Amino acid sequence: MEGGLWLLWATLAVSLLYYLTNLRRRCSGGGTGQKLPPGPKPLPLLGNLLDLRGDDLHHALARLARAHGPVMRLHLGPTTAVVISTPDAAMEAFTKHDRRFAARSVPDIARAFRFAERSMIWLPSSSSRWTTLRGILATHFSPRSLAAVRAVRERKVRELVGRIRERAGQEVDVGLALYGGLINLVSSAFFSVDMVDAGGTTTTESAEELRQLMKEVVASLAKPNVSDLFPFLGALDVQGWRRWATGKFEKIFGLLGAIIDRRLATSHGGGDFFDVLLELMSTGKISCDDVPGILFDVFAGGSDTISITVAWAMAELLRNPSVLAKVSAEVRDVLGGKQVIEEPDAERLPYLQAVVKEAMRLHPVAPLMVPHQVVEDGVEIGGYAVPKGCLIIFNSWQIMRDPAAWERPSEFIPERFMMDGMPDFWGKDFGFIPFGSGRRRCPGIPMVECVVPFILASLLHAFEWKLPAGVSADKLDISERFSTVNDLAVPLKAVPVVIIT
Repeated sequence: MEGGLWLLWATLAVSLLYYLTNLRRRCSGGGTGQKLPPGPKPLPLLGNLLDLRGDDLHHALARLARAHGPVMRLHLGPTTAVVISTPDAAMEAFTKHDRRFAARSVPDIARAFRFAERSMIWLPSSSSRWTTLRGILATHFSPRSLAAVRAVRERKVRELVGRIRERAGQEVDVGLALYGGLINLVSSAFFSVDMVDAGGTTTTESAEELRQLMKEVVASLAKPNVSDLFPFLGALDVQGWRRWATGKFEKIFGLLGAIIDRRLATSHGGGDFFDVLLELMSTGKISCDDVPGILFDVFAGGSDTISITVAWAMAELLRNPSVLAKVSAEVRDVLGGKQVIEEPDAERLPYLQAVVKEAMRLHPVAPLMVPHQVVEDGVEIGGYAVPKGCLIIFNSWQIMRDPAAWERPSEFIPERFMMDGMPDFWGKDFGFIPFGSGRRRCPGIPMVECVVPFILASLLHAFEWKLPAGVSADKLDISERFSTVNDLAVPLKAVPVVIIT
């Protein structure tokens, strides 16, 4: 006990000394004399951490930005962060300085099990390895590559609908049902194997275990960690987060290794993504150690992101019966005569496409994206200097609710995306950046454009959706729960009623 107290007091003393030593440099902009962004007054040692209490982080940052402006400085321990909260500020940052802040500040927990070296998410854009991995994903997410496995995606969505049909008339956890189908879609489209076998308990349990492990690890990235707040203490791993994460990553990569082994045991050889990776390994462009990391990025960025997005769209539809009636009528009018719908059919549903975009505007899965880090001097945003070494946090949740860019910004109004000139997903209109912008923009946009509208169209084509008995639309809880992804705080429960057989 005494040893633990001694370590705690020593940690606090060293941290306070470090804070005081660096306070003058931090407050003066590193001695440059440049004007730094405004922000709440920091406390010794803690900085502004207490200012972030009480709300989900993106809500807390939006609240502070309303008081301190669209370019706001925060002190997170000895680390300085600049928060961008409006489309104009985001446009200036991305169009003028994208290359200067395209690095990442790697959280200590991501260093466990060498994960930061395996994942494209954390590598700096100046790294040749990042360029290689980014190129691989961009090529496979190209329209041509996606078209080659369209039939696989369609089959998996039909299977998803079939599993929901088995529970018609019963209460369904929409997000959970979607995730099981999406993890199969991703694993089959990319690696020609099912992660979840219908009726096969072993792989089903493996899929759920993988999902839970990934959710735990991703959520842990947002938890306060002394090693992140005071990096010079990182080697001590004071809270034990890195040791905890090492065990989790060992299990995750073990499950991913099982997928690889199952795929290697097949005689597929049909030119899927895994065959591409094998070819790249044979030519020395990637190592066998890269493959599990690529799988992690694909599963984490594909299945969970897509299932959460569709769940948010369904939640908003059930909460807005008039919108649900309108989009259901469009699906019936355009696709009503088809027994089996296909991906291109969703392109004929402009109102449904607008529903998807509006759901993403209100509920981006990554409301703060992944923080950037400034790696060069000369960054100035909104007339304020952003010194080298600072984090830059884009609050896309607040950016996409900016009243200067959107009329009635907090309301679910898909019609706003029916007008000419409305933005697409590619981050060039800075009022709508659900996937970010610039060189660190999500490479999976083409996949999302194909899959999300198709899944939503399939669910509305096959079923009439009702809320459980006793739950009214105006009482449906759509509050948010944010860790590093923005999920429904209360899982969405709904009752599917079969329309077609």
